[in-house]
Amino acid sequence: MTSAPRTIGVVTVGRSDYSIYIPILHKIQEDLDLQLHLIVSGMHLSAEFGLTVEAIEADGFQIGDRVEMLLSSDTPEGIAKSMGLAMIGFAQAYARSRPDILVVLGDRFEMHAVALAALPFKIPVAHIHGGEITRGAIDDALRHSITKLSHLHFVSTEEAARRVRQMGEEPWRIVISGAPALDNIGSIKLLTREELAEYIGVPLDKPTLLVTFHSVTLEYEQTYWQFGELLAALDACGMRVVFTMPNADTNGRVITRMIQEFAKHNPSAKLVANLGTQAYFSLMACAVAMVGNSSSGVLEAPSFKLPVVNIGTRQQGRTKPKNVIDVGYERDGIVNGIRRAISSQFRLSLHDLVNPYGNGHASEVIIKYLKQVVLDDRLLVKNFVDEPMPSTEERAFGHN
Repeated sequence: MTSAPRTIGVVTVGRSDYSIYIPILHKIQEDLDLQLHLIVSGMHLSAEFGLTVEAIEADGFQIGDRVEMLLSSDTPEGIAKSMGLAMIGFAQAYARSRPDILVVLGDRFEMHAVALAALPFKIPVAHIHGGEITRGAIDDALRHSITKLSHLHFVSTEEAARRVRQMGEEPWRIVISGAPALDNIGSIKLLTREELAEYIGVPLDKPTLLVTFHSVTLEYEQTYWQFGELLAALDACGMRVVFTMPNADTNGRVITRMIQEFAKHNPSAKLVANLGTQAYFSLMACAVAMVGNSSSGVLEAPSFKLPVVNIGTRQQGRTKPKNVIDVGYERDGIVNGIRRAISSQFRLSLHDLVNPYGNGHASEVIIKYLKQVVLDDRLLVKNFVDEPMPSTEERAFGHN
C-alpha cells in the first residue's frame, strides 16, 4: 500500500524569503513523495509592498493559505501588534491544516510568530539560515529564538553550525546545506541589459548602482539621519541609481518616503516596488556596485563578483566575502566606499572570488532531509546539549 505524500508547509512573508525559497518550492512540487502547502503572509498581501502574492501565483505555485497580519504601521507598537496578529492568524491556519513539517526561513518578526504558533500544535519546524549574526538588528534575537523553536537546522556555513551547537542543539539536527538563494543563480535565466532596462523602465546605458537599504531596527531612531547621509552620498556621486523597497521594519516607511522624494528631484534615480528574483539577479549582474545594508550583498552578490558597499551595523557579525567594503553612516565614508567599489583595481581583485555560502546545491540537501527524517518523538522532544564543565584547574585560573 502506497503511503500518502508527506505535506511540507512552507511559509513566506516577503519577497526576500520567497526568492530564496524558489528552488526548494520547485523541488517539493516535482517530488511525488511530497506535497507542498504554501502559506503566504506579511508583506506579500500588502498593496503598499507591491502585492507580491500575485507574483507567486504567476510563478505557478498554488497558495494553500493566506494569513493577514501586517498593520499599516512601522512604529514599535505597530510591529509588536502585527506579531500578535500573526500568532492568532497562524494558530487558525494550523487548526485548518496541519503540515507534517513546517519550513521557516531567516529572522524576521513575522517568521518568529510563525514558529511560535506552531509550538502547541507539536509541528516539527525546519529552520533555514539559523546561527548567523546581524548585530544591528532585532533580527539577531528573533533568529536565535526561532532556532530554539525549531527541530531541524539547515545552516549556510560551518561557523553558523557551530553557533547553533552552542545554543544546545543536538548535532544530528544540524545540516550544513549552504544558502538556497545560490541555487537560483544557476537556474534562472538572466535578462539582457536591454530587457532589464525595459522591464524596470530605466535606461542602463550608464554605470548603475543597485541600492537596497533597510531600517536598522536597533537604531531606528536614527533612520532619517542614516538614510539622509546615504542619499547625500549618492547625490555627490552623480550616478544612475535603482532603489529597491525597504522591508516592513520599524521606520521602514521613512526610507520609502525619502526615496520617493529623492527620485522626484533626481531623474537618474528610480524606485522599483518589486524587482522579482530574475530582475534582481539581472541587475546584480550588470550593476557596477551594490550599496546599502542588505544580506543579499553578503550572500548572493559574491556569486556575481559584484562589489558591495555595506553601510553601518545591520550586517555586523556575518562572514564577509572580499567583495564587501564596510563603511560607516557618514556621507564621506560612503562616497569613498563607492569610489573604491567601482574602481577597476577593486573589480579585478574579485576575479578569483569564491562564495563562502555554498555551491548552489542547498535545495537538494534540504529536500533529502525533509523526505527522510523520521517524524517521531526523537524529532519533537529536544535534548539540550550542555557544554563540558571546566576542569578544577580551569575554574581556579579562570575559564576563557
